[in-house]
Amino acid sequence: MIQIENNSHLNLTPLYALHQKYNAKLVDFANYSMPIYYPNGIIKEHLHCRQACGLFDVSHMGQIMLSGSIHIAALLETLVPSNIQTLPLNAIRYSVLLNEAGGVIDDLMITKQAEDAYFLVVNASRKHIDFNIIQELCKTVPDIQCDLLSDTALIALQGPQSSTVLEPLLSGCSKLKFMHSHIFSYDGHKLHVSRSGYSGQDGFEISLPSHLAVPFVTELLKNPLCLPIGLGARDSLRLEAGLCLYGHELTEDISPIEARLQWIIPKRRRQEANFPGSQRILNEISKEPSKKRVGILPEGRSPIRDGATILNQEGKECGYITSGGFSPSLKMPICMGYVNSDIKKSHSIFLEQRQKKIPAQIVNLPFIRHSYTKN
Repeated sequence: MIQIENNSHLNLTPLYALHQKYNAKLVDFANYSMPIYYPNGIIKEHLHCRQACGLFDVSHMGQIMLSGSIHIAALLETLVPSNIQTLPLNAIRYSVLLNEAGGVIDDLMITKQAEDAYFLVVNASRKHIDFNIIQELCKTVPDIQCDLLSDTALIALQGPQSSTVLEPLLSGCSKLKFMHSHIFSYDGHKLHVSRSGYSGQDGFEISLPSHLAVPFVTELLKNPLCLPIGLGARDSLRLEAGLCLYGHELTEDISPIEARLQWIIPKRRRQEANFPGSQRILNEISKEPSKKRVGILPEGRSPIRDGATILNQEGKECGYITSGGFSPSLKMPICMGYVNSDIKKSHSIFLEQRQKKIPAQIVNLPFIRHSYTKN
């Protein structure tokens, strides 16, 4: 990435000049200068992404390439609880890096590019922590090359018209299956394209050389179906989809079972019990964790912010809000949080914010039904 030269500590992504051109409101996010919204505003950006196609700069995310050994999958399974050794070629798996206590160091996407090559995408705020852990582990196996890619951009197209927008530039991308990837050619360069995303709907993530980012994105934005979208709408989209955000729903103290991610741990891994924190995690699977992630609908029109206290019907503290905001699709406030496991959907709860007690209801996640491609 490029370093700002005006004595600022912030990094710039390869699309920084484009954000300025489109008059983005830029903020400090994970030590990067990132667009929070453009002149249309968060609500219009959110709804456009739900209806057509939104383009996100996510170049601040960490991209890690592991190559050189057929033992990489087995090595990764010493860090994550998912099944990596049977991952098909070009398939993608969502998983979590675990600490020894069963807490989540980070969540990530793992793609098998070849028998001896795996591509990882990790969160911006955790990428150096993740890379150091993975790099140290790789030193235990000969021939593994572990690289944190530094001259590579990452963009995301999300929305029902994403394939329509991308197909003219990358012929054949519309045939790509959900949670699968393929290497496409553009202007003589290789682009790693995955059909995945963070909005609960169809979309793609494209990893490409930094110098191609501006011309490639400029071509995409020539299509009126495609608009640049900031991190504000990215957050409201993922919240509607009931997706976890690291530092909110996921932390080093929260287990994947508390976060209701037990589906990422298959039968073989449960039986082998050879991943970090397995004793705690398997105990929570067989019994019940002390707390659980839930969706919550507060009464009224005021958004509830993270950190708000959840009270039971007797007025005693029983949980806390991890993410909250206004849902442009539902036209109402929504939030996620953790409640004690004995709290049921039928129970009355209240949210305490600014010394006010707001009645609320526990609901199933997601708030908006997922609409991933089924091809």
